[in-house]
Amino acid sequence: MLENFIVALGNVFDPLSFFLMIVGLSAGIIVGALPGLTATMALAILVPFTFTMPPTTALMVLGGVYVGAIYGGCIAAILINTPGTPSSIATTFDGYPLTKKGKAEHALVAAAYSSSVGGLIGAVILLLFSPLLANVALKFGPPEYFWLAIFGLTIIATLASKSIIKGLIGGALGLLLGTIGISPIGGDMRFTFGFHQLQAGLQLIVALIGLFCIPEIFNMVERTADKAKINIYKSQKGVAWSVIKELSSKPMLLFRSAIIGAFVGIVPGAGGNIAALVSYNEAIRFSKKPEEFGTGIIEGVAAAEASNNSEVAGSLVPLLTLGIPGAAPAAVLLGALMLQGLRPGPELYTVFGEITYTFLISLIFANIALFFLGFYGSRYVARVINISPSYLAPLVVFMCVIGSYSIRNNMLDVYIMVLFGLIGYITRKLGYPPGPIVLGLILGSIAENGLVQAMLMGKASGNTLAMFFTRPISLVLIVMCIISALWPFISDKRQKKIEAMKKRQEGETHVN
Repeated sequence: MLENFIVALGNVFDPLSFFLMIVGLSAGIIVGALPGLTATMALAILVPFTFTMPPTTALMVLGGVYVGAIYGGCIAAILINTPGTPSSIATTFDGYPLTKKGKAEHALVAAAYSSSVGGLIGAVILLLFSPLLANVALKFGPPEYFWLAIFGLTIIATLASKSIIKGLIGGALGLLLGTIGISPIGGDMRFTFGFHQLQAGLQLIVALIGLFCIPEIFNMVERTADKAKINIYKSQKGVAWSVIKELSSKPMLLFRSAIIGAFVGIVPGAGGNIAALVSYNEAIRFSKKPEEFGTGIIEGVAAAEASNNSEVAGSLVPLLTLGIPGAAPAAVLLGALMLQGLRPGPELYTVFGEITYTFLISLIFANIALFFLGFYGSRYVARVINISPSYLAPLVVFMCVIGSYSIRNNMLDVYIMVLFGLIGYITRKLGYPPGPIVLGLILGSIAENGLVQAMLMGKASGNTLAMFFTRPISLVLIVMCIISALWPFISDKRQKKIEAMKKRQEGETHVN
């Protein structure tokens, strides 16, 4: 490990790799600042441009894009009350009120500083805990991978909280699409329709570009141009250091928010928006002046931003160790790992330790650079928000087409990307979220291979059921599957009880 760590440090400070990471970080900030363009979309478009790079450089660039895009969402949230990414929803609560008070710079400095600190804490947690979890993954065999994939699929209920039925249908569609290609038993061709390019299955990145990017382009075109005034500001002397000094005097606020973000990120399907909202709520609970939240205070901005940037690293823990993405952008990174010939699991920390530790360490330096880029670049990025959708949409379409084609230099991938885009657009209009489709597509092959291999092992041992239901790790995963599947129903029932109690109390108050 120490040898890998030393080599990784050298890789991070390679001039070209470090420069490209900063470029990725800057690109992520710009994309994240544009309402409607998410971190998932930024990664999906840029992944094809990195597969010719060395694995270490490619992952450094994509890590920079991920970190930058999550932070970039706060710029639009603060200046025009529109979250650039879903993770920045909670940032609007105090960010925009600060802007209306003429304190836009206070909010942006607080966001840059807390994002950097939160991201650093999250990156350290990732560096320390992911190898430990990877050691557990060493004990995984086909039955465990099958149950792990099933556990991942139970997260569909969480991703589709508005309609579990629609989430399950979306997941089933993803599973069906995942069967395209050669069967793991017998080598039969499934749903290839005579195209030899489909024998290896669908290209995950092509599908992700279609599902996440094309629908956003349609929405961009449909959306009436929002002419909200951008609050361009002039730098005020002493503001930056006064904000940093104030936040530094409240270390528990940032530490608590970062820890919440990291652990929410570890839970697959939760996402940065949930992390930020939970941290914001906890900041109110621990505050001596909770009534001031929502009126424009930097503590509200700091709590939200420290959490959603820490969630970035948290979402990578289950991805790197178990192959389950903790958030939608992490799913794109899974595709990037596969393009580089890297499979999540223990091998990443042993056989490919040099690559993995380079990626983990680069996240630490990306978050340090984030503060300087965020603080000094925000005023310039603010102007980018004013770009008309009529100019932005064609540019994004061009990037999607080039990105899809460049993976295999094959026009069929472009057609598949467009097809997935139409599927994504129609399903969103009908209320089917893309998350379950992606999970089904990613985890379907893992579940199928694990099931087939475990059944063959069970047949050889003479007891197939015992192969699935008696191994200790399998039993733990089965319990986790049951809890994960039932949790949305339990949570919904609890929420209804709370709402009924509130209505009863309001009725009693009204009568009195």
